[in-house]
Amino acid sequence: MKVKVAILGCSGRMGRNLIQAAYEHRSIELVGGTVRESSSFADFDLGELAGIGAIGLKTSTQLSDLSEAEVLIDFTSIEASLENIKWCQKNNKSLVIGTTGFNDEQVQIIEKAGEKMPVILAPNTSVGVNLMFKLLQITAKAIGDYTDIEIFEAHHRFKKDAPSGTAVKMGQVIADTLDRDLNKVAVYGREGITEERDRETIGFATVRAGDIVGEHTAYFADLGERIEITHKASSRMTFALGAMRAAFWLSNADNGYYDMQDVLGLKD
Repeated sequence: MKVKVAILGCSGRMGRNLIQAAYEHRSIELVGGTVRESSSFADFDLGELAGIGAIGLKTSTQLSDLSEAEVLIDFTSIEASLENIKWCQKNNKSLVIGTTGFNDEQVQIIEKAGEKMPVILAPNTSVGVNLMFKLLQITAKAIGDYTDIEIFEAHHRFKKDAPSGTAVKMGQVIADTLDRDLNKVAVYGREGITEERDRETIGFATVRAGDIVGEHTAYFADLGERIEITHKASSRMTFALGAMRAAFWLSNADNGYYDMQDVLGLKD
């Protein structure tokens, strides 16, 4: 039996990949998708929007048109995602959120929503990236207390948030493993003459250029050696397929706040 899925934010780069991934997935039935009310793609065939040919499903500007869906996949904006949560709660829907850039207070709102609905917050839905999170936890536990930790990330010129949600999640995984407060130890930029590096800090470096899909590296550097843990994405389809895996898993989940580590069974 297939899980009925709708895509929120169809007209974006990720949205188009999500349409294709959902339509072609053997365990997913695509039932609809939304665009902004002002979008020129309103009432547009989802398949034509994704470049796979007409499939007989039209974009909508209203969530109420998606009542058939069991799970909604949201790659919209921070404000839109928070509003979409409210609609999903009222209409007993499950929600996979791939939107990034939430602050701590907004994340707490999403966590709270998990008391009344199944929700996944995944700053990165790639299976490989989430395996990397587990490797970071293992590495931080083994050598994090005596190495200098730096996180590098690169994305396309159109990405709005920096550092990326994935990079922040990498830092959070490492900080939690080392019992550090990321808000206190994160360093997001260096310039001019600075003091010697504080061993407790976790540095972040950001690049925005061209059409880079996504590159992330964590450095654990000591005097004489270093470990680099890297993930490079060459296609957004890897994120779309991961989102389908999350949607299928969430369709059988109880109310709760989850992430991709739950989906992949990587939690301790």
